[in-house]
Amino acid sequence: MKNFNISVLDLAPVKQGKTIHDTFQDSLSLANHTENLDYKRFWLAEHHNMESIASSATSVLIGFIANGTKKIRVGSGGIMLPNHSSLVIAEQFGTLESLFPGRIDLGVGRAPGTDGLTAQALGRNPAIINEQFPRQILELQKYFSKENSNALVRAIPGEGLDIPMYILGSSTDSAWLAAELGLPYAFAGHFAPEQMDMAFKIYREHFEPSKYLDKPFILACVNGIAAETSEEAHFLSTTLFQAFINIIRNDRKPFPAPIEDMDTVWSAMEKSMVLQKLKFSFIGNQDEIAEQIKNFQEKYQVDELMINSHIYDHQKRLESYEIIKKATDSLF
Repeated sequence: MKNFNISVLDLAPVKQGKTIHDTFQDSLSLANHTENLDYKRFWLAEHHNMESIASSATSVLIGFIANGTKKIRVGSGGIMLPNHSSLVIAEQFGTLESLFPGRIDLGVGRAPGTDGLTAQALGRNPAIINEQFPRQILELQKYFSKENSNALVRAIPGEGLDIPMYILGSSTDSAWLAAELGLPYAFAGHFAPEQMDMAFKIYREHFEPSKYLDKPFILACVNGIAAETSEEAHFLSTTLFQAFINIIRNDRKPFPAPIEDMDTVWSAMEKSMVLQKLKFSFIGNQDEIAEQIKNFQEKYQVDELMINSHIYDHQKRLESYEIIKKATDSLF
């Protein structure tokens, strides 16, 4: 089994009965906790118009987390690039890298991170997204390069800084792009498992070495919910299940507390849809988590595993990441 790093994805989840201020403090607490556990990086994801997710101003929140930590890498998983000007993102991440040298990652994706109406409010033009996204990545690389110092438009801060860029995807489209550009590839297996196998195959088979990367690098994001007992872990996981039912029902309310019986909430069809979307969810006690991760890694051989953990109780969430780290450490 290939060795791998382990990291954190945080959506800044807003919980019922809590404020957004509480959410940000919990995110910082989680970053400090996982830093002490030697997690590799802590990423935040851009979403909009959702009562349940508070990471819409992603660059601002990255700065807050980086300022409150010491060594863990902090970045975006990701910035939805067509929502923004390439120059603005270069300046924002140039500012972050200048403030926290050697600790900032820039993961970029093409999805809106929201619904169609909000995407329009963000100024997106869906007719040119597939052309715009690759062009913006090249623009970012230009703005970060030393060679751009004689250009009429420059990113200051940003110019000449080494800011690792990752291509995010939930389908095979971005696998082709990451392979072509010779950049690391991060797949959203925590909510879109259907095309993971094919995406990894495409990326590995068509990867072109670049000055940024000499061989394929794959980061897979999955859900992880761990507890002292299997029964408690499955109870805690009902918050995640309810959250996905709310997505299906287009109900964006804050994350709910866990419940004893999911069958009182979902229909048979909803259950099938949720379990399919959450295929890559590791749920259980330490031994069960270790076995699930081992099986996943033996099949996919990823370079890094990023854990997203929707647990209502903050202390239980901290404990979950600790148990998951112990589980992964036990594999080597």
